[in-house]
Amino acid sequence: MATRLQARRLDGIDHNPWVECTKMASEYDAVNLGQGFPDFPPPDFALQAFQLALSSDFMLNQYTKAFGYPPLTKILASFFGKLLGQEIDPLKNVLVTVGAYGALFTAFQALVDEGDEVIIIEPFFDCYEPMTLMAGGHPVFVTLKPSPTQDGELDSASNWQLDPTELASKFTSRTKALILNTPNNPVGKVFSKAELELVANLCQQHDVICITDEVYQWLVYDGYQHTSIASLPGMWERTLTIGSAGKSFSATGWKVGWVLGPDSLVKHLRTVHQNSIYHCPTQGQAAVAQSFQHEQLHFGQPSSYFVQFPQAMQRCRDHMIRSLQSVGLKPVIPQGSYFFIADISDFKKKMPDLPGDKDEPYDRRFVKWMIKNKGLAAIPTSIFYSRPHQKHFDHYIRFCFVKDESTLQAMDEKLQKWKEELRP
Repeated sequence: MATRLQARRLDGIDHNPWVECTKMASEYDAVNLGQGFPDFPPPDFALQAFQLALSSDFMLNQYTKAFGYPPLTKILASFFGKLLGQEIDPLKNVLVTVGAYGALFTAFQALVDEGDEVIIIEPFFDCYEPMTLMAGGHPVFVTLKPSPTQDGELDSASNWQLDPTELASKFTSRTKALILNTPNNPVGKVFSKAELELVANLCQQHDVICITDEVYQWLVYDGYQHTSIASLPGMWERTLTIGSAGKSFSATGWKVGWVLGPDSLVKHLRTVHQNSIYHCPTQGQAAVAQSFQHEQLHFGQPSSYFVQFPQAMQRCRDHMIRSLQSVGLKPVIPQGSYFFIADISDFKKKMPDLPGDKDEPYDRRFVKWMIKNKGLAAIPTSIFYSRPHQKHFDHYIRFCFVKDESTLQAMDEKLQKWKEELRP
């Protein structure tokens, strides 16, 4: 047997803090506010669509077209073509993948080569860096920086901004791609049209591909608007737009995702797809196709799930923000997504010496302390940063508020006990 078993592309990416946090939450029977999934059912029309896919046509138990079940690629082309202002060809401009995660992996493998630079905006969904490295690329980081707030005011994700000069400095002759995530995980920032135009201009100026992760596009709050960068002038030709049925219809276990883009880019993703995954489960695709057909009939109306769902989740968000403030946590109000981060600076000052490894960021030690002592689980925000920047952002933790009322009540009970312990 070879002395070295693992491929070198796995070096440095084997540790996963998610596993540790999830295991601890289970061991201590904590209320899990860390992982990003709903703990309530998908809408009735989506469940009915899946049941129909299981029981109607027996051929849905067999392979379909490798690059997507035709009714799904057609409805995705129709639905998103209107939003992006493009005539989308379901055969050339759409690829169905195993979740948005699969779309991301396929994109990196298809387009990033040895030595290519990929610009990643921090904080970032934590798979972007390892996927870049596995493809042989070199991640280049640019950081969203929070603006100062008035004393007593909660911070907002809208205050977290890119420095235009710093962003421009990251583009070089080796830059192959920039990855954008809006609404952003973990901060919940929704990039404004002006910010997107800045990114778009730089991508065009330097002939760079934009990979845009828009899985939370329907989950936008407080009247903010989501804009797809592919809809801006000159960007369709260089953009891959990634979406998720799991996030769209509250069915993360279905693992149906897609990527939209010009054939000049998508054809290379098809090559990776046909030589790796080859095919995604047919019945899940059929259910998603039917769900989008339902949504297309109601789109923009009060009866639309894409209207009702963010309204309901904004109420959950506001509930969690109020509750966490009662024990001294300071949430950063998100504009979109499943998540917000909370500032734990006050705790870092009061109890700086929490147990943990010598070089372990404070937020990781705080999360472990909170799970063990308060029965609440969150995710340390430093894991969403490159290693050199983790120490600068280790005073935030991430919460998922897309939770059932019973989970929020269980959270409130834990927080009430915590609040009582704070009384002199």
